[in-house]
Amino acid sequence: MTIWRGQPSMLVRTALPIIAIAAFALTASVIAVAAGSLLGYDFQAYVSAAHRLLDGERLYDPAVSVAGGFAIYLYPPPYAIAFVPFALIPNGVGVFIWTVLLGVAFVAGAALLPVRREVRWAIVLLAALDWPVLYSIKLGQVGPILFLLFAIGWRAMDRPAWLAGSIVAGTVTKLQPAALAGWALLTGRVRAAVLAIAGVLALAAISTLFVGVGAWADYVSLLARVSSPITTPHNFTPGAIAFQAGASEGVAAAIQLATTVLAVAASLVAIRYSTAAASFVVVVVATQLVSPLLWDHYAIILLIPVAYLIDRGRWWSAAIPLVTSLPLLGLVPAAAYPVEFLVCLLAPIAVGWSGSPARSPLRLAQGRPG
Repeated sequence: MTIWRGQPSMLVRTALPIIAIAAFALTASVIAVAAGSLLGYDFQAYVSAAHRLLDGERLYDPAVSVAGGFAIYLYPPPYAIAFVPFALIPNGVGVFIWTVLLGVAFVAGAALLPVRREVRWAIVLLAALDWPVLYSIKLGQVGPILFLLFAIGWRAMDRPAWLAGSIVAGTVTKLQPAALAGWALLTGRVRAAVLAIAGVLALAAISTLFVGVGAWADYVSLLARVSSPITTPHNFTPGAIAFQAGASEGVAAAIQLATTVLAVAASLVAIRYSTAAASFVVVVVATQLVSPLLWDHYAIILLIPVAYLIDRGRWWSAAIPLVTSLPLLGLVPAAAYPVEFLVCLLAPIAVGWSGSPARSPLRLAQGRPG
């Protein structure tokens, strides 16, 4: 009987990774093929920026005033430099390689999550249906890369060099992950915080040798022009959703400000009263929630708190990616996205609550994070 009882468990452990990867590869491939000429929409922004660098042209378009248009580059200068290899190969080949890399990056990130093995593959299986994940891959957007970097950071919380490296890579891809340097500092991971700050500054200095000081000024100016959290079309911030629902711009702005304050406060409460793993996950969600531009595909990051919650027995959290799944596309209101972000911001605090202020800033449980 003991052997019999063990067989289903072993079968599940063997079959789940195969099923999860096959399902993910299938749906991602179908979405990519169905995208046609729209495959790699964001890829074109990255590779166009790399081409401008090679041609000695201005990196950022001073005429851009609204985010979301085709081939508009909104990322830091170092990321454009990193994309130069793609500018040296045919565009169609580059799109294909980049799309595959994004899929691999997501699966690698799921495999690195510091949760039980079956939870990792459950995340991949959920991703096979999750529209934000599939949409990120279709667009060629950096979401899967950030997912991988956040997974590395979570797994390596007590390895300063690895944690710092993930923060640096995330920051030069998109600015928001820089907040994790603050998390590292406030949780006593001073070495990681110092290494992260030094790494970002070093890469910024090196990239300046190639793009010039003016590119940074153009970048700041561009962000100031396009970062309206209320009126930007197709935006999913709480303020934008309220504005789209008929609220005045003033009321919507107040909602957006309250959300930002809540995200910062939740991060500080988590750092103070929750486990290290819980506070890390909360800050990851906060980095996206405070962004003035919150596209629907940014919800790919929510699979990180979902993994945290499922690993701790909160299976209800699997409903979060299912709400935004491909079968429900067009049926679920846009307001579901900010609600999901808020749930993923607050639920890990409750689950990881320690009941008293953190005594040690370095308390990372051995084995599975607490």
